[in-house]
Amino acid sequence: LDNIVGTWSSGSKAVVTGPGFANPSNLSFTYPKTTGISYSFSADGFYEIARYRFNGNGSLPNCITGVIGWVHGHYILQQNGSITMTPLGDGYQQIQDPCAAVSNFIEPYNLTELYKAWQIFQDPTAGLKLHLFQFDGAPLAPQFLISATPNMLPTQLLRNVTPPAPAPGLSRRTSAAVQPQSWTLGVTGATGLTVAGIILALF
Repeated sequence: LDNIVGTWSSGSKAVVTGPGFANPSNLSFTYPKTTGISYSFSADGFYEIARYRFNGNGSLPNCITGVIGWVHGHYILQQNGSITMTPLGDGYQQIQDPCAAVSNFIEPYNLTELYKAWQIFQDPTAGLKLHLFQFDGAPLAPQFLISATPNMLPTQLLRNVTPPAPAPGLSRRTSAAVQPQSWTLGVTGATGLTVAGIILALF
């Protein structure tokens, strides 16, 4: 089983790439009902990622941070079994933190990501299942094939990458503020969902 092409989604499969998740032209999202990740791969070398998570705070239980993000670009299946994903440059994420000085903001998210390995298994009840392993070998949450045809936005720049004026009620950070993000889910009880955060390039 070595065909990664298609759209994959974790958990309840509420997070799915494509036009139902992100609208890069106005830096907006349609929030899924539950958290999760979704990866899509095309046969001609394009990828798209949709991610939605909450971060709990043990010392400040009321300070739950929500992060939702979208990115797309080119991927390469390397001969050593790894995958490199290089963004086109128009990715972004929205962070909501009720305890921060700025509680709701949008920032660029354009990190080249390295996945050390990937495997596809045939689950006896759920069908094909994709396992991705981060640069350090840590696994992401398993994803299930929901469409053999990739559900993706157009594989080109979808907005002017010069930051426009913030939407009402939001601020926008510069790319210098982008830091590696932990994508481990905690609030909903899911585990093991972490961005492959090796930074090879930064928008």
